[in-house]
Amino acid sequence: MENKGYLPISHDEMIERGWNYIDFAVVTGDCYVDHPSFGTAIIARQLESLGFKVGIIDRPDTNQSDAFERFGRPRYGFFVGSGVIDSMVLNYTVAKKRRTDDLYAPKNYPIKRPDRALTVFSKMIRKSYPDLPIIIGGIEASLRRFAHYDYWADKVMPSVLVDCEADLLSFGMGEHQTEEIAMRLKHGEKIENITDVRGTCYITKQVDGISGVTLHSYEKLKTDKRAYANDTRVQIEEQDPVTGKRIIQKHGNVYVVQNPPALPLETDELDHIYELPYMRNYHPYYEQFGGVDAIKEVKFSITHNRGCFSACNFCALNFHQGRTVTSRSERSVLEEAKKLTEDPDFKGYIHDVGGPTANFRHRSCHKQLTSGFCRGKRCLAPQRCKNLEVDHSEYLSILRKMRAIKGIKRVFIRSGIRFDYLMADPDRTFFEELCKYHISGQLKVAPEHCSATVLELMGKPYIKSYKEFAKEFYKINGKIKKEQYLVPYLMSSHPGSDLKTAVELSLFLKEQNIRPRQVQDFYPTPGTVSTCMFYTELNPYDMQPVKVPKSPHDKALQRAMLQYFLPQNRELVIEALRKTKRYDLIGNGPNCLIRAGKDTPFINNNTNKNDRRSHNKTNKRSSNKWQNTRKHGRG
Repeated sequence: MENKGYLPISHDEMIERGWNYIDFAVVTGDCYVDHPSFGTAIIARQLESLGFKVGIIDRPDTNQSDAFERFGRPRYGFFVGSGVIDSMVLNYTVAKKRRTDDLYAPKNYPIKRPDRALTVFSKMIRKSYPDLPIIIGGIEASLRRFAHYDYWADKVMPSVLVDCEADLLSFGMGEHQTEEIAMRLKHGEKIENITDVRGTCYITKQVDGISGVTLHSYEKLKTDKRAYANDTRVQIEEQDPVTGKRIIQKHGNVYVVQNPPALPLETDELDHIYELPYMRNYHPYYEQFGGVDAIKEVKFSITHNRGCFSACNFCALNFHQGRTVTSRSERSVLEEAKKLTEDPDFKGYIHDVGGPTANFRHRSCHKQLTSGFCRGKRCLAPQRCKNLEVDHSEYLSILRKMRAIKGIKRVFIRSGIRFDYLMADPDRTFFEELCKYHISGQLKVAPEHCSATVLELMGKPYIKSYKEFAKEFYKINGKIKKEQYLVPYLMSSHPGSDLKTAVELSLFLKEQNIRPRQVQDFYPTPGTVSTCMFYTELNPYDMQPVKVPKSPHDKALQRAMLQYFLPQNRELVIEALRKTKRYDLIGNGPNCLIRAGKDTPFINNNTNKNDRRSHNKTNKRSSNKWQNTRKHGRG
């Protein structure tokens, strides 16, 4: 099988390169896609650039005891990840049903990804090579680095480092840690002595002389939800690369010690990482199984930044990639665009020039350079900070120059645009060019909800900012004579939401003439503030109680309200409106959410006159409240 340019994934390919051994094996639960959107490719290519011989153990068959021995014994050790996404999130829906598709492997690929893949892989490696260093990393390691609530087991589980029996855990993006660990192992240092690398966690039996913040023990957190909520807040606060301290957490007779976070890559370092010799495709071995679908969206996309200072409570990026925004140089981004035009499959369309948040190019304020992020505060929510520095000029310059490159027909932006940040820019040039050149008919944005209560718990801005953005969006499109639409991401069942806020969201959608095709139930992933709220029913920042919808039926009711217009949701919508006593929204009037019928209260005459009078008073108050909500633009 021709694989020229790809790193070896088999013993035969290693021999074809003239190697008799490898220095490091890089393990992934995904199939090997040699593209900088995949962490495995970045780490492997970085190690290669440092002069190491690297083999990829892709999608190992854990039913085979020798699954990690395909290259023989590596000289220095294993870097192990489960894949681009936490293996439990990838394997199961929010309803805990097994998924049938895996975008990171061909549809008819014979080897399946195991549950809790990181733990399974590491333990099998330990059996094959008891004395070789094992460094775990990637998002599954980052989010599970401390004792954490696991949604699928419905309990608090220990640090994945303890479960894995690995030597080190590398959290965050990992390039600085990878280089330092690899070079120190090469120079003969023992893995047990490498305990001072920023961005890593290690296990020790003794913490005398180690200074830092001490969390409650794993054993305590299994039974004390207030302690769990407190520790979640501490972990988030100490994630800052400028001010973050060492964190210590006891697990039985050992301690997990997290060193301060790694420093973000500078622009030249980021350029170097993205300019490594990626093949920008999946390994040709997978062609016989139908190819890897995950490449389709990213093959002709460009990442220009990292980090997101928005810090939404439900987003795993906050605890993994971090809030510090760093960006590649204009030169590096444009050179990558020129390379894409040389690909024989390129049709002239750049699918995305983005990142976690497409229109961020720098830190939100200069204070962060020396003082880090403000603790307990956000730059944009619930209202933007007065110190926020808003500037789209550099991003706009890149897009303009990219559009002018020969062979490029269109440049789209498909990763998230932060609309409140865009609206904070008094110069509308970027907004106008976004609408004119960079949207293919629809722009995806994420208001998530409209209720002020829910948005505050999400760490999102008030709905007023979205309304202002939507008004300006359609105004600009009218001006340039384009028919383009907003596609809002919406979330049901987030902690703090109930049927009343679900009804409020339905009315907002009707007012805005939005009929979402898809909605997302809140998914409690490890390491997020929202997951902490889901488990503890407490807000970790003020320790106040939070209502949490947990039963499948409660979630179904809220989800149905977001798509109240679908016939199959009729019974659920009527039930939700009855429970919230919003009978005024059932009928044939223009403000009703659902049409009257034989299954509605008044048509069946099941309500006496006194009850109807009471309902009418309730409806009048609710209607006035909604009118006030519309007037002030807040949920």
